[in-house]
Amino acid sequence: MTIKAGSIVSHSGALQWGAGKVLEVTSQKITIKFSDGISRKIAASHYSSLKPADAASYTPPPEHVPVAKTRPAARTAKRKK
Repeated sequence: MTIKAGSIVSHSGALQWGAGKVLEVTSQKITIKFSDGISRKIAASHYSSLKPADAASYTPPPEHVPVAKTRPAARTAKRKK
């Protein structure tokens, strides 16, 4: 299998990651953004673990949604005795 940037692949040893889109290919590693939202670097020695996947199976991870920050409770002054 020829792997190039933009290809959709899956890792046969980690199906829970989902399908991934190849971002970068070098002679020593491939960088892939998987459907679970994590970019992973796969070493050349593990290229055989990558299998072509259907383009429809890749769902890009959701954009980062800002989390509403909670404010700490107001502090009250201690009374002097």
